[in-house]
Amino acid sequence: MKGKSLPMLMLSVALIIVSVSTAGCTGQVTEPPVQETPTQIIEDITPQEASDIIDENRGNPDFVIIDVRTPEEFADGHIENAVNIDYHSATFESEIGNLDRDKTYLIYCRSGNRSRGALNVMVELGFKEVYHISVGITGWMEDGFHITK
Repeated sequence: MKGKSLPMLMLSVALIIVSVSTAGCTGQVTEPPVQETPTQIIEDITPQEASDIIDENRGNPDFVIIDVRTPEEFADGHIENAVNIDYHSATFESEIGNLDRDKTYLIYCRSGNRSRGALNVMVELGFKEVYHISVGITGWMEDGFHITK
């Protein structure tokens, strides 16, 4: 009987340690952690870094800018050459899932919340390289960068 109780004791201790160590993590998390694999490049970037990436990839067919706001928001102004995939659309996950995972993506929304959710979906689907404007198009414009209609 003692041989069977040691593994149970070890399991119990492990569960207690996990419970205690995660107890401090019950506060509100504004940016859920994005888990990336060693073969992925997933980064939160500033508007200036986004502008630099856009300039470096001008004319690159393997670089895609995705605006995840509503079509109405997109029509009011967006980053040049962006494509609109509405995060709140019933077809969002299938539209994202149909994209080439080997291309490089830059994603944004109004303030960074919806695009954070989109980023998490892209990470789960195994996209290789995704850059996220963490302050959204609002921060982009506040920093003086151009939008187009």
